Amino acid sequence: MTEAQEVTEPTEPPKARWRLIGPGLVVAATGVGAGDLVATAVAGERYGYTLVWAAVLGCLIKISLAEATGRWHLATGTTIFEGWRSLGRWTVGYFAVYVTVWGFVYGATAMSASAMPLVALWPDGPSLRTWGIVTGLLGLVCVWFNRYAVVEKLMMGFVGVMFLVVVGVAIRVGPDTAALGAGLLPVLPDGSVLYTLGLIGGVGGTITLAAYGYWVTAKGWAGPRWIPMMRLDNRTAYATTGIFVIAMLVIGAELLNSAEIALASGDRGLLDVGDILEDRFGAATANLFLVGFFAASFSSVIGVWHGVSLLFTDFVGHVRPDRVIPPEDRERSWPFRAYLLWLTFPPMGLLWLDEPIGLILTYGVLGAFFMPFLALTLFWLLNTSRVTTQWRNGPVSNLMLLGSGVLFLVLCVQQIRDLPW
Repeated sequence: MTEAQEVTEPTEPPKARWRLIGPGLVVAATGVGAGDLVATAVAGERYGYTLVWAAVLGCLIKISLAEATGRWHLATGTTIFEGWRSLGRWTVGYFAVYVTVWGFVYGATAMSASAMPLVALWPDGPSLRTWGIVTGLLGLVCVWFNRYAVVEKLMMGFVGVMFLVVVGVAIRVGPDTAALGAGLLPVLPDGSVLYTLGLIGGVGGTITLAAYGYWVTAKGWAGPRWIPMMRLDNRTAYATTGIFVIAMLVIGAELLNSAEIALASGDRGLLDVGDILEDRFGAATANLFLVGFFAASFSSVIGVWHGVSLLFTDFVGHVRPDRVIPPEDRERSWPFRAYLLWLTFPPMGLLWLDEPIGLILTYGVLGAFFMPFLALTLFWLLNTSRVTTQWRNGPVSNLMLLGSGVLFLVLCVQQIRDLPW
């Protein structure tokens, strides 16, 4: 598509109704997993409240990326994959490799992350491997037999649990409100530049941001008149995420920084937080935190299983133009279910490997490559005649997309440099 699509429906936005909010919470909950909780807790552990501003900026960047994705879908009536394809055939090959390898490795990562708090809650119960398989199968069942409306309700339930648990624990720990306020001023502690950039870039999702437009469509929003509602939905979701992330940073600052306790790397670091909470507040608070840990991890399973499967379905439909699948049929189509199976069963084999280092490194590098691709292609697409003038990027959106694209390129280069060549 080279010219902006003509839209005949009215462009006045519908009256904003809070009860319509949903897709934004789905994309935010999917993007904020155990790894984000660890990253923000470690930021609090290392630097106290100094990097609050970086966590907030990370949320603003994700608001801009998700808004741009949703605006493309609603303003043009086409999907983000159609937009990518209009940029050249190279995008098809890029996406095919990425979605295949990423899905294989992420499936195992997500199942392991969801299993960890369950093992901690029931130490004498099933093994990590068994719980991982159970959570993968539960994710498969939740998405296979339900459509978006049910998935949204499940995700909003998990958001509620995550929010109440983590914010409640942060309040119980007792934030230093003066230091928290001071942390909103941009300051870079010595030796923290790359770490800070990683914190900004890592809060709230990668490929799942590209799924936002598909969830907006599944919600029934179509045409430019829904853009104001989409923006309200998106901003509300990431404001909630911002509070959630700051609460986790408070936990890191108050529990870990003052006691000079270092977390373990990876998702396992959250188990350390649970142990510290148990020592300080008792088993009930620690178990409640583990429930929040599970909600954060398992919500990512459901969100990825649904959202990235929609992306893959659109990809297959446009690689085979004679088999383009209408939006209302995507969740029951064979590509959707084939990718669900790909996310679930092949990755289970990785649960039997003690240290699948090579695949984890591949996952990290591919993840680092996707965010600059998303940010810079959205910058390109939304400044062209593919979109009507009214809905093209403004100065703020251009600044956020271009700035985040450069940020993600820097992080990508650093990720490659850190590989053990």
